[in-house]
Amino acid sequence: MADDGYADADPRRMRAMGGEMAWTMPDEGEPHTRTWLALGATETIWGDDLIDEVWENLADLAGTIAEFEEVSVLVRPSDVAEARELLAPTVRIVEHEIDDLWVRDTGPVFVRGDGLAGVDFNFNGWGGKQDHAADATVAAAVIAQAGATALGTELVLEGGALEVDGKGTAIITRSCVLNDNRNPGWSQQDVEAELARLLGIRKVIWLPGVAGRDITDGHTDFYARFVRPGVVVAALDEDPQSFDHEVTREHLALLNEATDADGGPLEVVTLTAPWAIREDFLTDDFAAGYVNYYVCNGAVIMPEFGDRRADTAAATKLRQLFPEREIVPVAIDGIAAGGGGIHCATQQQPAP
Repeated sequence: MADDGYADADPRRMRAMGGEMAWTMPDEGEPHTRTWLALGATETIWGDDLIDEVWENLADLAGTIAEFEEVSVLVRPSDVAEARELLAPTVRIVEHEIDDLWVRDTGPVFVRGDGLAGVDFNFNGWGGKQDHAADATVAAAVIAQAGATALGTELVLEGGALEVDGKGTAIITRSCVLNDNRNPGWSQQDVEAELARLLGIRKVIWLPGVAGRDITDGHTDFYARFVRPGVVVAALDEDPQSFDHEVTREHLALLNEATDADGGPLEVVTLTAPWAIREDFLTDDFAAGYVNYYVCNGAVIMPEFGDRRADTAAATKLRQLFPEREIVPVAIDGIAAGGGGIHCATQQQPAP
């Protein structure tokens, strides 16, 4: 292979070198046109004990974000009447068949260039772990609703696996994207070339993540997030009994040594996971961490878990990191019990 790394005739690499339209994925903190959610939890997946709480969590989340920007919620046609009772009147309902609520992963990744485009990253149920026939159509439906250009790819990638600074740097976990249950035969170089073509990524900081411990195989948005170019907030799990105890330390070491696409070092700020959570919805899959917040117009929507000390400490750090935004805590015990968080349940549509 030549030194430029593109001597092979692999079309996945060569496409990134052609004279195609230049697209860039903006940072989440840039202005949004709207936020998308999906009111899609079912008893089949979530069980009788969680389903009502999950729907209420989603409605609360949609209503909270709607205080700051437009919100559209995907709802099955059969659930519209119930959704209208739960959702704030300012929230727009979009009828579409869905399997579950994780629109961060099922929805498109929006990019900007000559207008707005959306990338459909071929959602496959996190490597075939869950039925997803309806959710596989969500990205295309949201792109059409947004009036955006549709961009296709052979790469399988969920939005929760991808974190960008809007200036060409991405953080991605190998355990998710370089996993044969999603992208068999793809090398790290293949993925980087395709993300350069689709999202304008010039450098990927690869974190190991952890495969097989949750349905996502270790999504990035539970481990590390860009606050702005050059500043990263990272999860720190202090519980030695947690499988994330060593993983988060390894990630911190890598991030502290990493540089961005322009060669600059990263300032890394940690958010420590809570020790105590409300027990009513405690499950083995409960996702207790603060890194999975969501940035919308004028606010940061963060989870609170009932651990007063940890909740307060996380809110204080986020106020320091986002001094021009309101920090709004929201209880999401039902969603967290299913292994996800606020970021997982939302997808931003950036302003064109």
